[in-house]
Amino acid sequence: MGLCFSSTTADEEPANHPQFSGGKVTFITTKAAWNQKLLEAKTQGKIVIANFSASWCGPCKSISPLYIELSEKHPSLMFLTLDVDELTELSTQWDVKATPTFFFLRDGQQIDKVVGANKPELQEKITAIVNSQVPGDQK
Repeated sequence: MGLCFSSTTADEEPANHPQFSGGKVTFITTKAAWNQKLLEAKTQGKIVIANFSASWCGPCKSISPLYIELSEKHPSLMFLTLDVDELTELSTQWDVKATPTFFFLRDGQQIDKVVGANKPELQEKITAIVNSQVPGDQK
């Protein structure tokens, strides 16, 4: 439950994605923007949560308000959203089979993943990551 499977064609191409923007979530529309944000996160020592979703996906829309809320609650993390139909190359590269899929990245490398609109699991993993982050001089 809570999964949409990638469509091979997009009948609609919305110019913007208001359901996925807000809070401290950055909507990624190009591969260059993706690479820039990953570099920025690495430089700042931030963990990235990348939400691969689709404008037509009901579960993606239903979890979006929580994702936006979490982005405001955890400014130490970088929250990104990508549309699988707009960035098919990245979706393929990351082997996205269903939407939403949330990747947790450190230095551009996957450290965890949540597939589906599983609100408790997403919250748990974000809380665990935030709680495990130790400032550099307190290791």
